[in-house]
Amino acid sequence: MAVALIWTPLLMGLLAGLGGTKSQQTTLHPLVGRVFVHTLDHEAFLSLPEHDAVPPTVRITYHAHLQGHPDLPRWLRYTQRSPHHPGFLYGSATSEDRGRQVIEVTAYNRDSFDTTQQRLVLEIGDPEGPLLPYQAEFLVCSHDVEEVLPSAPASLFLSALGGLWEPGELQLLNITSALDRGGRVPLPIEGQREGVYIKVGSASPFSTCLKMVASPDSHARCAQGQPPLLSCYDTLAPHFRIDWCNVTLVDKSVPEPADEVPTPGDGILEHDPFFCPPTEAPDRDFLVDALVTLLVPLLVALLLTLLLAYIMCCRREGRLKRDLATSDIQMVHHCTIHGNTEELRQMAASREVPRPLSTLPMFSVRTGERLPPRVDSAQVPLILDQY
Repeated sequence: MAVALIWTPLLMGLLAGLGGTKSQQTTLHPLVGRVFVHTLDHEAFLSLPEHDAVPPTVRITYHAHLQGHPDLPRWLRYTQRSPHHPGFLYGSATSEDRGRQVIEVTAYNRDSFDTTQQRLVLEIGDPEGPLLPYQAEFLVCSHDVEEVLPSAPASLFLSALGGLWEPGELQLLNITSALDRGGRVPLPIEGQREGVYIKVGSASPFSTCLKMVASPDSHARCAQGQPPLLSCYDTLAPHFRIDWCNVTLVDKSVPEPADEVPTPGDGILEHDPFFCPPTEAPDRDFLVDALVTLLVPLLVALLLTLLLAYIMCCRREGRLKRDLATSDIQMVHHCTIHGNTEELRQMAASREVPRPLSTLPMFSVRTGERLPPRVDSAQVPLILDQY
């Protein structure tokens, strides 16, 4: 009964939370090779009336993933500066991503702890219109990626870039943060930005100004720390600060030659005067070499052993020769000492005499008699003057 009372409020709270989760569905149509940007607005997830504005203090974060997978597809990215700013899903689909993809977005209200789910059905198809074989990529150092994702800054960039390019329709192909290209996070200083790469395509050829910027001479000047060659007026300034040393031009109007398939040969090298292959080596008998390698060290070791044995065993003088070379006086003295030592040892081993009087507790020096102690030695002071 107690367990039921405990689990009942928990189940009710869980059902209430599930009931508060709302789900929406939106269908979008990204194009292959074109930039796709979808804004995650707070208004779309809060479901407020049209005349009510979103409070500026509301904090909402988003989590997006491909349906049935924990992450987004490889061509799609998500960014959000802070919970007070909207989120963005952006990227450029490839031909391999053509088809239908479902993105699930969950919004978390950090104030009321409400959650709202939204399903984005992406129908990825091929673009219409002429191809864009001339593509250029610019590094914009004055902006972050979320600052150019809205339509207004992107349109301003295309219109400013039109002054540097030949007349024609310019379209955004891709937008990538500089941090995703190995860039470093800037210091928290006012005016410092992460940077963003903007890729633009057009059906018109590159202008002379852009070709000069991407020329080898400009790259050489950039390597020396000098500004590149720019023969025209920079119409992107001052709204966009471009790093002209990182401009990349790609011309896809001329098809690339197909890779030549290597033809297998017969395995025989052609004649080369610098290559002299070795001739056939004759058969050799290594028995003599093996015997020399093994027997020579053994013979040397055997000779050394015999020489050492001769010196140690055959070159001894002997006791008789030593005695004959010693004088008689030295021999008598030595024999006397040796004999006396042996006699003393025999006497010490067989003596049975009383202990010396000097080893007794009390004795008289003159008579040698044992006397009882007259004075208690414990009462005798250590210093005689104190007695």
